[in-house]
Parts: sequence; structure tokens; C-alpha cells
Amino acid sequence: MWKRTNGQIYLDYKPFSMLGGEVEVLNQLQMGAIQGMGVSSVAATNLGPRFGLINLPFLVNSFDKLDKFVGSGKLFDHYMMAMDHQGIMGLDITGYGNYGWATTSPVTNIKEAKKVKFRTAEAAVNQLFYKECGFNPVVMPWPDVPVALKQGVITGLDHTPMVCNITKKFEVCKYYTYLDYAQGLFIWIFNKAWVNRLPADLQTTFKAVVHDVCAQIREQTKVQEAVQIAKASKAGILFYSLPEEDLGWIKSKGDAAHVKYAEEINKLYPGDTYRPANYLKEVQALMGYTP
Repeated sequence: MWKRTNGQIYLDYKPFSMLGGEVEVLNQLQMGAIQGMGVSSVAATNLGPRFGLINLPFLVNSFDKLDKFVGSGKLFDHYMMAMDHQGIMGLDITGYGNYGWATTSPVTNIKEAKKVKFRTAEAAVNQLFYKECGFNPVVMPWPDVPVALKQGVITGLDHTPMVCNITKKFEVCKYYTYLDYAQGLFIWIFNKAWVNRLPADLQTTFKAVVHDVCAQIREQTKVQEAVQIAKASKAGILFYSLPEEDLGWIKSKGDAAHVKYAEEINKLYPGDTYRPANYLKEVQALMGYTP
């Protein structure tokens, strides 16, 4: 950004929850206290329910499907308008892998899964999914997870292997079960008034840089997930896959989230230029989703 704007825009990035939990930072962004953030798709639904589309179980649940969605034109553009009515501009997305379970005891079937207290993010879609399956979700901000794991308040994480390894959650959770029910996303959002105040040439450059960097990071994520799984395996973490029958049962339960949140995801706002009769159905068709 610094290079391509000739020093007119620079990024002052505050990582590792320095500004608080995601919901707090979202509020700061909306008020204009900060100009932008990379918000997880699970927290983004607090101000943009349409962003919950990506959290729906077994919809956009692979790197290939994510690439297809990003390249879908009007469907992806409509998705990125989810917070426009809140004064927040969505520009692009990056990923952090495929969601599964990091646990303190092995989970190789549904029966074992039901014994785990899973930390889930502050998103209604995830909570409904877990409750439909009869699991034990514990809603918790990400900064609270390390202490909760060590104290046994939770005994599992609903997260990606890459994040679990990089953030050292595998120091406590020695087992990981592949579920691959959703892609973890960071959605890059910005205060709309701030962006619109930039001179036209800087707006163009700013948006172009965000798109270019996000495309690069999405490609890097595919490699990074494989590398982190290999590192974790070498360090002694055991990886499991559920039986096909169990996975099919979980998928059938996950469809309840599609049904319940269809209205919120399909809701149109004044700023929407694409106005489909049933947005979710169009994305489901694109992804080849069947209940």
C-alpha cells in the first residue's frame, strides 16, 4: 500500500486482539475510531447477517469451492455488500483453512464428540449447528480460549488446523478431527465514509491493492494448511476422520442452519444493486449443495 500510493497511505496493523475482541473492534470500526479490519466470518454476522452464508455447514467447504464463489461475479459482490447498510464497506476475503475439531481427547465418532465441550465463536449459525447435532457448544471470545482450555472450561475447539497449530492450541489439544464443514475466512472491511473521503485515484489504488494481496494470500493459505498439518503431525498431534455414516448424519443436521437463516441471508437493503429473489438458493446451486 505504501509503495503503490507513493507513501500516501500506510497500514498500522494491530494484531493479537490488541484492540479487544472482534465484536468490540467491529464497533470501533463502525464509529470510525479505526479505518479497517480483517474480521472473521463467524464474528462478521453481528453487523452483517449475509456474511453468515459462508458459515452454513457444508456449503462453501473447500478451497476449490471458495475459489468458485470468489469468482462468481454478482453473487460474490452481493455477499461483500453485507455491511454496507451499517456504513462498512466489504472489499475482499482471505482464508485460514478448513474447520474441524481440536480436542483434548480423541474424537473418532459422534458418540465421542458429544462428550466434548466445544468452544464456538460468537455466531448464531455455529451455535444452531452444534445444538442441532446435540453437541455442547460454549460461546466464547477468542482471547479467552487459552485460559479456558487450560482450566478445562472447554475441552475442544471448533477451528482450523492451521490456526490451532500457529496459536499453540495443540499444546493442550493433542487430537484433531477433520470435519471440513466450512472455510474459515477473514473478511476485509473498511469504514465506508473514510474510504469515500479518499481522492478518487487513491480509492482506486487502495481497492486494487486489497484485491491483489487477498488473492495472493488465498493461494498461500492452501499451502500453509498442508504445512501446518505436517508440522503438527511431526510434533505428535493425532489426526482423525469421521466414518462416512457419521459425517452424513452431521451434514443432515447442518441443513437446519440453511433453513433457519435463509431469510436473514436473503434480506435486501437499500444499497444492494443485485436484488435476487432467493440469494441463498442461487449460491447453493452454484456450489452443488444438496440437503
